Amino acid sequence: MGEGLGAVGEADGEVCFNTSMTGYQEILTDPSYAAQIVAFTFPHIGNVGTNNEDIETSSPAAAAAARGAIFRTAPTMPSNWRSEDDLSTWMKKRNVIGLAGLDTRALTRRIREQGMPNAVIAHAQNGKFDLEKLKKRAAAWPGLLGLDLAKEVTTAQSYVVNEGRWQWPLGVQEIAKPKFTVVVIDYGVKRNILRALGDIGARTIVLPATATAEEVLAHKPDGVLLSNGPGDPAATGVYAAPEIKKLVDSGLPTMGVCLGHQMLGLALGAKTLKMPQGHHGANHPVKDQSTGKVEIVSMNHGFAIDTATLPKGVKETHVSLFDGSNCGIEVEGKPVFSVQYHPEASPGPQDSHYLFERFAKLMAKKAKSAA
Repeated sequence: MGEGLGAVGEADGEVCFNTSMTGYQEILTDPSYAAQIVAFTFPHIGNVGTNNEDIETSSPAAAAAARGAIFRTAPTMPSNWRSEDDLSTWMKKRNVIGLAGLDTRALTRRIREQGMPNAVIAHAQNGKFDLEKLKKRAAAWPGLLGLDLAKEVTTAQSYVVNEGRWQWPLGVQEIAKPKFTVVVIDYGVKRNILRALGDIGARTIVLPATATAEEVLAHKPDGVLLSNGPGDPAATGVYAAPEIKKLVDSGLPTMGVCLGHQMLGLALGAKTLKMPQGHHGANHPVKDQSTGKVEIVSMNHGFAIDTATLPKGVKETHVSLFDGSNCGIEVEGKPVFSVQYHPEASPGPQDSHYLFERFAKLMAKKAKSAA
């Protein structure tokens, strides 16, 4: 039991913990958190408030993203010049249920030892709950295994984005003269991925998760990005993997992020597995196998590519220094690569911005060879 805040009601989902010290608004609006309840390990949340520029959802279908949030203490009132709403009010508007006053350290330890549980988060203004009913609802929720959530958060129709990252003091600016056209397959894409593509000079065309290879190629793109997203990759891969395989075979420069990374792995013949506690936070160390460099990255995933199933011709490029799990692959001899983490860093460090530059170089090289 704790103190309710945000939206009133009940929501079921998988409970995960996030170790980020900043970026709570970006986390709660990341479509990758669909059907999840986020427990923040950092004890002080809310001091920078919320605003309309840092929302990560791009599709109205993914407006809610995370179903709930758990805090050690009640969110503090904002003290930041960019704030437009306090966190509790903002959560109420976006139908996100909050619960404060829990021992998040004990909850985190439990998740580390026993895995991510299914649960129900509930907020009633009168403080009265039917606990037996809530327990039965939590027990009945099927969990994320076998659940295709990409179709729930993807865009219903294509749209174009032509903007870069937020910069002081101008904010978000339009890209005047795009150098590339990139098709983004939206499995739950974050806005900052689209803006990061803008920073390398790309105009992006966003297509639904169910887009076919033919529909992608019809736009004559310089490259394609497979976006992040929620749910079980094996379930989404039933319809997505065959189309991605066609794109890889076409020779089109391809970059995958998070769920997009897993989708690429499935398309190439690898398998995915459910992780006991997942990786959620902005302080994860990942090693680049080719250079030996260690990056501190932002992560949010509960599934991973099973390294043992990577086929011949697919190279593992990055690994987690926390548990050795796969964090990156590339196809030998083709302009195709992906990473399990979030190089757009929203929230998170900027160690991995170079990956978008790598993507730009692959597209430029492809265009030059075709000229």
